[in-house]
Amino acid sequence: MQHTLFFPMMIHGFGFLSLSASLVLPWALTGLVQGQKITESLFKDVPQSSTVQEIPLPNRKLISRISTATTYYVSSNGNDRNSGLSTSSAFRTLQRAANLTNPGDTVLIMNGEYKNEPKNGAVLGIKRSGTANAWIKYKAYPGHFPKIQHNTWNGISITGASYIEINGLEVIGNNAHINYDYAYASSQNKEAQSNRLTNGNCISIEPGDKGRSHHINILNNKVHDCGGAGISAKQADYVKVDNNTVFNNSWYTVYGCSGISMLDNWSSDNKQGYKIFVTNNKSYNNRMYIPWFKAGKITDGNGIIVDVSKGYRGRILVANNITYKNGGSGIHAHDSQHIDIINNTAYLNQQSPEVKKKAKGEIYAGYSSDVKIFNNIMYASPGNAVNSNMKNVNVSYNYNVYSNNSTINITGSHDMIADPQFVNASARDFRLKSTSPAINSGLKWSSLTTDFLGNPRVSGYAPDRGAYENR
Repeated sequence: MQHTLFFPMMIHGFGFLSLSASLVLPWALTGLVQGQKITESLFKDVPQSSTVQEIPLPNRKLISRISTATTYYVSSNGNDRNSGLSTSSAFRTLQRAANLTNPGDTVLIMNGEYKNEPKNGAVLGIKRSGTANAWIKYKAYPGHFPKIQHNTWNGISITGASYIEINGLEVIGNNAHINYDYAYASSQNKEAQSNRLTNGNCISIEPGDKGRSHHINILNNKVHDCGGAGISAKQADYVKVDNNTVFNNSWYTVYGCSGISMLDNWSSDNKQGYKIFVTNNKSYNNRMYIPWFKAGKITDGNGIIVDVSKGYRGRILVANNITYKNGGSGIHAHDSQHIDIINNTAYLNQQSPEVKKKAKGEIYAGYSSDVKIFNNIMYASPGNAVNSNMKNVNVSYNYNVYSNNSTINITGSHDMIADPQFVNASARDFRLKSTSPAINSGLKWSSLTTDFLGNPRVSGYAPDRGAYENR
């Protein structure tokens, strides 16, 4: 487990110069184009006409806070000796841009394939933080679909950095260049835990020398074929993992990994509302083929897991996700607390025969407390457990739909045992037919106003169960 400047804004900031713009603004704009910080020295040699003298300058503190935000461009046809400040002078590597970023900066990534250097630990290693009002964003250039291909520890690593957004990228691991025989033979060696070819993660958030990460958004990415985790966060706070497609991960690692995992969540403050969101993701075919070295057996390969977070004071929302054919569970909470698992669809997970199926489930909590599992659809293989209640305290199941061929270990007063009537489950279309008993039968959840597709969550007199709201 792991792992441009805005001239309108700047001119607005210089509103106090409106009466003498012809004297000051050309010099000021030259400084802006060069991406320099605007300081009091900017005004040092301005001619002191009577007009200017009548307008008081802002105090030193106000001026020192005004700074520019830079947009860097990266292209597979670029060059790291370029300025990186336009599409025609783009950098070649993501790391070149990452090493220059300051709060408020954006890195726009153009089409192409970006790979790690042989000894690098990541294609993109992020250690520089933004601020609450000036995030650092790494985004696909509009209309482009860049690919990060790696055979090292991480495609993208965020290490101790905060106020970071990763948006619209495809991260591809090394699975295509590994087979089971190699991975299993490697797992028997003393060096197994340090083999980056088999253990590499796609996107990993981890603590660093300067502290732990918080305020991280992982949005709209395609993440697949990593031997280790797909998307993982360890000891982080204020994390949003939204609208990602995560598949074919965790195959060859000797660590216990999953498609999406939140591990050992850290409380950066004492707030108790929702601070971690895992929403609107599709997670499938993530599974372990190699035993976890600590347990000596296959334990994970889940679609989504919140793991070992009993001390976390914030609340976690896991909602509107679709998980199917993962080796472990579709979604589960292990040794954790303060979690709401709402309106998800889990279908034919628990594919790994090594997992003790009757003790787990499609969606479930174990060794956990204060967990609500409501409005979900759980469809298990015949004889497999659809849910469970292992050493939990204050864990509630209600308003769920369980397939009628499943082993059901616990039911709530409004749970339903029925065929959910998917449009075409074999084609992975988990929308509901108009005759589905899941329609208009859920419990309204005030914090959830849209469905998996972004449509309004209630289109009838009550919300539907599962990830989709019938239109």
